Amino acid sequence: MALVEQFRRQGDFLFRYRSFFPIPLFIVGLVYFCFTHYYFTYNATPQYLFYVGLGVGLFGQFIRAIIIGYVPKGTSGRNTEKQVADVLNTKGMYSIVRHPLYLGNFFMWLGIALVTGSVWFVITFCLVYWIYYERIMFAEEAFLREKFGETYLEWANGVPSFIPKISQWKSAGTYFSFRNVLKREYIGLFNLLVILFLFYILSELFTNRWYISFNETFDFVWFGIFVFAIFQFIVVRFLHKKTKILQVEGR
Repeated sequence: MALVEQFRRQGDFLFRYRSFFPIPLFIVGLVYFCFTHYYFTYNATPQYLFYVGLGVGLFGQFIRAIIIGYVPKGTSGRNTEKQVADVLNTKGMYSIVRHPLYLGNFFMWLGIALVTGSVWFVITFCLVYWIYYERIMFAEEAFLREKFGETYLEWANGVPSFIPKISQWKSAGTYFSFRNVLKREYIGLFNLLVILFLFYILSELFTNRWYISFNETFDFVWFGIFVFAIFQFIVVRFLHKKTKILQVEGR
């Protein structure tokens, strides 16, 4: 089998299971984090690193929100069975980078990797992420090239694949739908905040030998973040599943 077909077949396979990619990352990172904190208390994660991880993760969520707020229905979705694209997105975030959703995902998961406090784990994550998603991007671009032909090639020739070129920004040409962002991104935000909170709790338990005092501002900040994550998940899920408030025509 020629490499081009092999790469595409691998990309299509990985595309179907891309939602599960964070799970092994989380498990490996959690095991490594627990091991180093339990046996080497001097490796306790500095408090500022949790804020850095939170900031980087939220930056990734912000990128995804910009995309989801503008894209029309039938694109940039969570489909897993096959590639779907009713139109070719070339404006907004897609005017500066060809795979902005994967760029957003990278920063979200990088935020989690950072709180392990391990440079080697972060480097390993970056390499694994690129190897995994390189195949998916290859398969997606092959699909788009077949469907949109010269229109796709003209766009792809001027837009970088993963590192944005901010100077090329073009307005999305439509209104931003905050309701669409809430409907499609509340689970991702919940996962990000809860996982970071879990790492924080474990760090406190190991550092203080199974004791959390909650007598510092830092403790209450993270407890508040956890409560917010639960609250927004329950409220948005109810609105999404039980009402039509978050339904937006054409989105």
